[in-house]
Amino acid sequence: MAEIFDFVFTPFQTAFPIQTNHMALISSHDKTFQLQQGETLLEGLERTGHEVEYQCRSGYCGSCRVKILDGKVSYDNFPLAFVAPGEILPCCCRVTEDIKLDCRERIKEPDLFDVDLFEDK
Repeated sequence: MAEIFDFVFTPFQTAFPIQTNHMALISSHDKTFQLQQGETLLEGLERTGHEVEYQCRSGYCGSCRVKILDGKVSYDNFPLAFVAPGEILPCCCRVTEDIKLDCRERIKEPDLFDVDLFEDK
């Protein structure tokens, strides 16, 4: 008789209350900004229009991996995804000092459907 196991994988609770006592400056190639209270670095990058991939938002997949050029971050729980030296996972790291990241603002593509076909000349 076979045993059947059922597993459900859900994101790890990264929605921990982030205490942003130190209002660190986050700099990229395009912008400098501060995180809002309770906001993860990934959420801050999204809010400011940066191009960052993501999937799990919990440190499992490593999709949001970004190179850090200056400064340091910490992790409440070390991420399960591989993180090379000089890289961070913005979904689950805690910003403790000013940092500079190697990421850019999302390129705004033109809306190809916003064309007036009956334009008077």
